[in-house]
Amino acid sequence: MKKIIIGIWVFSISHFSIAQRTLTVLADKPVTAVSPQMWGIFFEDINFGADGGLYAELVKNRSFEFPLPMMAWKEIKQQANGKILIINRSKENTAKPRYAHISVDAPTGVYGLSNEGFRGMGIHKNQLYNFSIRLKKLSGDLRMKIVLENSSGKQIGNAILQNFTDQWKKYTVSLTPSDTAVKGHLNILFEGKGTIDVDMVSLFPANTWKNRPNGLRSDLVQLLADLKPGFIRFPGGCIVEGRDLDNRYQWKNTVDSIEKRKLIMNRWNVEFPKKSAPDYYQTFGLGFFEYFQLAEDVGAEALPILNCGMACQYNSGEVVSMNELDPYIKDALDLIEFANGDNATKWGKLRAGMGHAAPFNLKFIGIGNEQWDEQYIDRYKAFEKVIKKKYPKIKLIAAAGPSPDGPRFAYAWKELRKLNADLLDEHYYQSPEWFLKNANRYDNYDRSGPKVFAGEYAAHGKEDPQAESKNTWISALAEAAFMTGLERNADVVQMTSYAPLFAHVDAWQWRPDLIWFDNMRSVGTPNYYVQKLFSNNKGTHVVPILQNGKILAGSDSMYASAVIDKSVGEVVIKLVNVSSAPVTYQIDLQGVESAKNSGTREVLSAKDRYAFNSLEQQQNIYPEKTVINLKDNKIALTLQPISLSVIKVAYKK
Repeated sequence: MKKIIIGIWVFSISHFSIAQRTLTVLADKPVTAVSPQMWGIFFEDINFGADGGLYAELVKNRSFEFPLPMMAWKEIKQQANGKILIINRSKENTAKPRYAHISVDAPTGVYGLSNEGFRGMGIHKNQLYNFSIRLKKLSGDLRMKIVLENSSGKQIGNAILQNFTDQWKKYTVSLTPSDTAVKGHLNILFEGKGTIDVDMVSLFPANTWKNRPNGLRSDLVQLLADLKPGFIRFPGGCIVEGRDLDNRYQWKNTVDSIEKRKLIMNRWNVEFPKKSAPDYYQTFGLGFFEYFQLAEDVGAEALPILNCGMACQYNSGEVVSMNELDPYIKDALDLIEFANGDNATKWGKLRAGMGHAAPFNLKFIGIGNEQWDEQYIDRYKAFEKVIKKKYPKIKLIAAAGPSPDGPRFAYAWKELRKLNADLLDEHYYQSPEWFLKNANRYDNYDRSGPKVFAGEYAAHGKEDPQAESKNTWISALAEAAFMTGLERNADVVQMTSYAPLFAHVDAWQWRPDLIWFDNMRSVGTPNYYVQKLFSNNKGTHVVPILQNGKILAGSDSMYASAVIDKSVGEVVIKLVNVSSAPVTYQIDLQGVESAKNSGTREVLSAKDRYAFNSLEQQQNIYPEKTVINLKDNKIALTLQPISLSVIKVAYKK
């Protein structure tokens, strides 16, 4: 993802009526197969997408490892005294060196700590929450009271822990709140007199995805699963690069037990001065094992992106010396072993020990994110030489730079074409108008060169103060028009993903985003439903859809693509009308015989081109499904103004 400023584009199409015309679908003449990975998703920890989002932990700075170790915590004194000292044991524990040494003098009242969570804690009434803490008692006889409160300070849940030992030990207890809190918080209160050391304070909903401890937020994962993605690209994005190389993402720091995962500053903490997030860090509770597991859960291929020895070129532009690149390449080889190695290998054994004995069957790796120029090509070559020698079946994703055109883009394609790279990652953050004009972008791409991975794209247009407002219907419709061109050229474009994926309404740095959420709720944007309609209806083979022998890629404000699904015997037609007037068509299915005299049609539309979905109004733009009639293999239909329609017809196999 790159830093850009997009001007507001006023979308205007003249109001005029178009006479009925014929679209011919040559359903028995497949042009190319559709890659099973055609429509995927891209996850980057931006907008509090991991900690505070997909990762279901409710306690922020749970092990006091932020540079300001008491950030998110505050002291509580209720008719009692005490003090807190942060101890650093860096030689003993390099990953989690800090813990809190707490002295308590509370013979009648309570003394302790309160944690604010991630813009508060979302707490659901009558749902189970699991609290845990690592501690050891040094003196006295203390009792701990765990309290959940709402934003007004009203207690809505509590539990007791006691009988502590003088050795580090994990203690757990469950709570069931009596009420809901959108922005609640957690109090840890001590009664008695004594000293105690505490670390790894945690609160998780029991209702995580698949009810896993240390798990993921179930509503957010369900939205991903509903997309039926072909792949998940992770963990970025710009966080792979880091602002400098010390700040880069290192996958080995994100696996093994959570106690061994080393926190770093999230680069989006400081990236945008007007949207700074000084409390944004990466705990890596959501790490590479969990990413692989998530991909497997939703039936997607994993697509990890690794640092190639280059920091973000928009920041420091730091690169590792070529004669010191080997550790970076070794990280790539070790990652493949972690994903695919058997239990006799070092990294395969670690994966098995984490609970996944079977290999993840990794097929793809991305080398760098958005890098450019000679320094990138030199490093890509070094990675490719070693990886392809040891793992020739692994497909490598190469970077085409931060823009969809220009000298850097042309240079990347020229050099990577010489190397016969597997796939080139193209990114487009542009206006809706750009997406409409470029719907035929790939019609004339070289079929003999590398394949394309459209790894990050989103139409950037009008916005209002409300967080979700930049995900307008017209931006989603422009993306749909562009996606018909991606689908039509599935022999060239083999993987695509919108970006970014998630955004917290109270903690975002970048928009638009595919899915918005707060501490309690989540909502799919119009862009989300466009993605869903394409990914849930990707078919197996592209077939021609023509008007007067020509493709529809903007003529009369219309865009179209068609596929067949040979596995189920179905024709799927996607039609985008960006005009402000209805358009009437007769669709002529040729080469197959319809199995029924009816089919289905799903439509996304809105009267207001700048309408958007919000957490309060989640279905302003939402698919509506109806039955359509066929007669003699023909369909007569009228397309609504500014709409996407997906028509499905079963045929006799």
